[in-house]
Amino acid sequence: MSVDSENYDADLLWEEFHGVVNMTSEELRAHLLADAAEEDVTLPSRSDLGLDELGRGVLHVLAKRKTDLTKDDLDTMRQVVELVETLDNRTDDEARRVQLSVGHDPLRAT
Repeated sequence: MSVDSENYDADLLWEEFHGVVNMTSEELRAHLLADAAEEDVTLPSRSDLGLDELGRGVLHVLAKRKTDLTKDDLDTMRQVVELVETLDNRTDDEARRVQLSVGHDPLRAT
């Protein structure tokens, strides 16, 4: 079921989401697969934080057209935008890992 953009500001959210997600779906998929294979046992599992699920949600949204968005897609997009904005001023490795897990490479030129 598609979301009516009159009820949601889907257009603005679409632009914000695609402004922060600066990795292609192929890059994100490769990162998620590599990160899962190399997960460090000394760190808390990213799946415990819901990041793996959120990353999969980003892949799902990237495969869609704006007219096909659902309420769940909009929730995913909002979460990603808020997460990236929250971590935007941090420069530590963990913040970068989290951002990469949702398709945002903070070291990539905008």
